[in-house]
Amino acid sequence: MKSLLRKSMLAAMIASLPMAQAAAEEVLVGLITKTNTNPFFVKMKEGAQQSADQLGAKLSSFSGRFDGDTDSQVQAIENLVAAGAKGILITPSDPQALAPAVKRARDAGVLVIALDTPFSPASVADATFATDNFKAGQLIGEWAKAKMGDDAKNAKIALLDLSTANVTVDVARDQGFLTGFGIDTKNPSINRDEDDARIVGNDVTQGSEEGGRRAMENLLQKDPEINLVYTINEPAAAGAYEALKAVGREDDVIIVSVDGGCPGVDNVGAGVIGATSMQFPLRMASLGVEAVVEYAKSGVKPGATPGKAFFDTGVELITDEPVEGVESSTAKEGKSKCWG
Repeated sequence: MKSLLRKSMLAAMIASLPMAQAAAEEVLVGLITKTNTNPFFVKMKEGAQQSADQLGAKLSSFSGRFDGDTDSQVQAIENLVAAGAKGILITPSDPQALAPAVKRARDAGVLVIALDTPFSPASVADATFATDNFKAGQLIGEWAKAKMGDDAKNAKIALLDLSTANVTVDVARDQGFLTGFGIDTKNPSINRDEDDARIVGNDVTQGSEEGGRRAMENLLQKDPEINLVYTINEPAAAGAYEALKAVGREDDVIIVSVDGGCPGVDNVGAGVIGATSMQFPLRMASLGVEAVVEYAKSGVKPGATPGKAFFDTGVELITDEPVEGVESSTAKEGKSKCWG
């Protein structure tokens, strides 16, 4: 998959890798992540640095102090523009609030590529390199529906989201899951407006284990017979499992998630998570650096995957309980591709 994606990316550009390398000597590439502690962003930085080293470019990395720290990301953009960066790769903490700073950077001739989280609208950036988060959610929804079989019509679903802010990634995963499970999402651009009786409710986790535990406890109070749990990411899934274990329900509730981090893959193998959709942060950042180097050499901006508004860096379902009609890999296979 990695080879195919890389070929697809480079096909949208006009020069070969050796030519890009020769032009990259003085290219400054900025990487701005939401935090510097999340393993997803640690792996992203690793991929960016590897690519920069291979191409002879210089990487300058910044991050927010916490997830949602827009001020630090704005300052990082301004610092990179002032330093003469040719391109900025960014995982926006707030896809709307950062738009003015991104516009100023682009007006100054800087190529801006969103990684993982699209801007709102996506056209705020020159390009987006990301997981198809809707597909990631859809895969675990389809798997859960097939896994439950006839009992899917009697599902009692807890939705453990990121926040109430309708962040693009949060919405895409949630709505993809519901679509895959066969639930009408009403307005697919927002969470929480569905009226399917199988949905017990939504709660927020901030993407953390503690948040997942707290959200699961809240929804169990609303309906102690919940039998299917969707989570925004694997730390939230781990927290949900602990809440279920505390009330003796850990063996009769299905948990599905998105991420593909090594701890999450381990939890699939241990039966904590039924299935998770793996994404590839190292690939996102590596391709992003290549795109900036190419832009510096030729002025050519990266394109999108045919049929999509962004460049799709891939997603893969990981489960040890495969179902007919949904392609997947085992936890053991996932361990060779996971991050964190």
